[in-house]
Amino acid sequence: MTKSQTMAHLAERTGLTKTQVSDLMEELAQLSYVEAKNGFTLPGIGKLVLVHRNARMGRNPATGEQIHIPAKTVVKFRVAKACKEAVMSA
Repeated sequence: MTKSQTMAHLAERTGLTKTQVSDLMEELAQLSYVEAKNGFTLPGIGKLVLVHRNARMGRNPATGEQIHIPAKTVVKFRVAKACKEAVMSA
């Protein structure tokens, strides 16, 4: 589904206007960006978490040269068990 299709579907199902649904989704996204460092959960869907990746050696695919990839923190999404089960049974 595209963003506009999602907004239209949610507006139809909830009785809200598309603008209200869009504002709600935008606010939810902004909240998730701020709270991801603490672990942001969308009940029944999943959780945003920060994960530390250690430094490692990699390879430049164009030249084959070995390069050092520094340690960093990345955002990951962990899918909730309920979501996995619902998708796999559908």
